[in-house]
Amino acid sequence: MALHVHPDIQSLSPYVPGKPIDELQRELGLTRVIKLASNENPLGPSPKAVAALAGAAESLHRYPDGGAYRLRQAIADRWKVTSEHIILGNGSDEILGLLARTFLAPDDEAVMADHTFVIYKMEVTAAHGKPVTVPLTNWTHDLEAMAQAVTPRTRLLFVCNPNNPTGTMVPSEAIHRLMGKVPKDVIVVFDEAYFEYVRDPRFPDTIAYVKEGRNAIVLRTFSKIYGLAGLRIGYGITTPEINNFLNRVRPPFNANSLAQRAALAALGDDEHVANSRAVNAAGMEQIGNGLRSLGFAPIPSEANFIYFDVKRDGRQVFEALLREGIIVRHIEGTMLRVTIGQSDENTAFLQALKKVLT
Repeated sequence: MALHVHPDIQSLSPYVPGKPIDELQRELGLTRVIKLASNENPLGPSPKAVAALAGAAESLHRYPDGGAYRLRQAIADRWKVTSEHIILGNGSDEILGLLARTFLAPDDEAVMADHTFVIYKMEVTAAHGKPVTVPLTNWTHDLEAMAQAVTPRTRLLFVCNPNNPTGTMVPSEAIHRLMGKVPKDVIVVFDEAYFEYVRDPRFPDTIAYVKEGRNAIVLRTFSKIYGLAGLRIGYGITTPEINNFLNRVRPPFNANSLAQRAALAALGDDEHVANSRAVNAAGMEQIGNGLRSLGFAPIPSEANFIYFDVKRDGRQVFEALLREGIIVRHIEGTMLRVTIGQSDENTAFLQALKKVLT
């Protein structure tokens, strides 16, 4: 039976997530599989979040708080804004879709890097907007070129910082120059999913632009350092005016009750965050040194993953690693992305990589 599908949707390819552990075990009969593909926290979820979920199943017959009062207030208190500045999403990914649906009319433009989080292009295209891509320079956002790419049809500009999949960061001075050049009616989307992992003190305070009343939104998530990826909850910090329009298209009850409960507890778990940062820093050095000893030049990363050129068919290396029980991410061509794991997982990855390359 023929289907009438909009050409913009026909042009899209489905998002392909990292391969699940269970699936690889079934396919290859492996007893141990290490997943270093989806930038998850190898320490697992915040212990406080796990404790907060005890007994939560008893109320699953009730709808969640549609306004997520307690969680929004806690986030607002953390970042010294009001709850009217906070919007929750089923992962911060959902908020990207809300932005596209709310602010893009057909053929309106959205500026983004050409090598960044693929969901930007997907959501803009699905909203019948026009993605305008700007090449990276040295694997980093070229903010000068992005500002120059803005036209009277531009409505959104995406800055993934640190960038996924490269791990690179743009510092505060560069962001300040960008904000001085972008027209004030363009909404600048700062996607900071890996914010808590950043070590560089030059990282920008983008929430300050929201407090100034600029058309900006800062996206954060509980999926990464807080270890709640399976509950799908993220948030945005933006102006009450932008929030007002986003809430007109936000589905009711989009933040489920378990996610709200766990996120509220995780937000106060500073010990888990500190431990996660320490494990990530040690693992970053371990894998970085290991890759360099194998003759590779990993791109310096401020996130919880490393991007590197394997100098041969990346798909073949990816598949060979799968047969060794190691799941990484093949992005394109010769490029692989590996998530930082615990020390023994990092060692297993480096040993497997050396094996498949010989």
